[in-house]
Amino acid sequence: MKLEPVEPFVWRVPTGTVPGMRVPGIVYTGDPEGQIDEGALEQVANVATLPGIVRASYAMPDIHWGYGFPIGGVAAFDVDRGGVVSPGGVGFDIACGVRLIRSDLEWPQARGRLRDLVHTLGARVPRGVGGSGMLHLDRSEVEKVLAEGVRYPLSRGIGWEEDAEHTEDAGRMPEARPEHVSDRAIERGARQLGSLGAGNHFLEVQVVEEITDEVAAAAFGLFPGQVCVMLHSGSRGLGHQVCSDFVKEVDRVSDIQVPDRQLACLPVEHEVAQRYLGAMAAAANFARANRHTMTHGIRESFEEVYRRSAREMGLGLVYDVAHNLAKLEEHEVNGERRTLCVHRKGATRAFGPGHHDLPARYREAGQPVVIPGSMGTASYVLAGTARAMTRSFGSTCHGAGRAMSRTKAKKLKSGGELVRDLEGQGIVIAVSQPRLLAEEAPYAYKDVSRVVEACEGAGLSRVVARMRPVGVVKG
Repeated sequence: MKLEPVEPFVWRVPTGTVPGMRVPGIVYTGDPEGQIDEGALEQVANVATLPGIVRASYAMPDIHWGYGFPIGGVAAFDVDRGGVVSPGGVGFDIACGVRLIRSDLEWPQARGRLRDLVHTLGARVPRGVGGSGMLHLDRSEVEKVLAEGVRYPLSRGIGWEEDAEHTEDAGRMPEARPEHVSDRAIERGARQLGSLGAGNHFLEVQVVEEITDEVAAAAFGLFPGQVCVMLHSGSRGLGHQVCSDFVKEVDRVSDIQVPDRQLACLPVEHEVAQRYLGAMAAAANFARANRHTMTHGIRESFEEVYRRSAREMGLGLVYDVAHNLAKLEEHEVNGERRTLCVHRKGATRAFGPGHHDLPARYREAGQPVVIPGSMGTASYVLAGTARAMTRSFGSTCHGAGRAMSRTKAKKLKSGGELVRDLEGQGIVIAVSQPRLLAEEAPYAYKDVSRVVEACEGAGLSRVVARMRPVGVVKG
């Protein structure tokens, strides 16, 4: 597939690459030859055929093949001009995201109890395929979570009030409509609130290794040698069921011709699309409440191991941001403010300085963006930029991005071998199913440093801090 260079870190998929493209594709990367597969590029072009799309079909540097839309794909559709919403443009793990919890602990203080900490975290935070969460809810309680997001666990004394302020959307999407979430989805979510899951989800103890933007780092509460915890999880079985339900329904009722059936979509104003958006927002509220509840378990683990209160140790939330959502946002298009349905699938919101949606303490620096690497590699904290608002609807990458299938990764090393390798690097591992660990090996992913470099080079975000892993909890 032909890519045209535009400028450093920016490449174009020309209109006409596939029939029916309404806009070009724009790919942000420093190395298209070595970093992006043909299937994902074709998906970028396919998305460009959808009604109402504006500017371009975008791909972040961590792009790889996904369901319909590429993972790492961003596309916005003009609501008043036939713009659509596609469940495939959000994905099955609705509002999967990452949060970063800081501490006042310095590495020399914490390292002597690291092994105890990692295994205490593994014991307190439920994990694994299927799995049961920290809270078991009845139907009415699940419905409250779907409507209230983090406000529900807060009402039960779980978490800190300021956690809501430091969560995207203040931890609650008010457009949520729990009545559009199926009985089966509610049933699946009832026992899973406060659980990590499996696959690429993780809980990681990290040490801040380098600060590159001291002003933003101070605003985010980060300093060299600091112990932090990064948490990656989503909406569990509930979100998966919501997507499955609406993928089928949208496919059944839509008469929009698409080059790939997985791109089934409807105009945003369609009744089924409105029900999907309401159910998707409800699942997003569940995902935020899920990560919020696990944060309570993380704080309890630190208290148990270090014999001090979480407040004394400064275990505050830096930020929680999702990377699988479609949101109605206002953006400037051709000099005019328009309401767009912005799909970010495996892509993170990265609003620039001054944006009214950001907490007051972050407005000068820009939105915190939390970018995990893979086990054994660095992770990053970035900040959103003003330039991202015009280049990608305020979006950046969400992680390293897969470079190898799970099947191939498992053939290279066993889970046991990988555990020994990581422990040999001084990284403490707590894993419930070692045989699945090899699927998430560092070599199965792109080089996160190059991904972040491309995002910064393209102006989508800027690097604030780099962290290294010292302990990993996996399902």
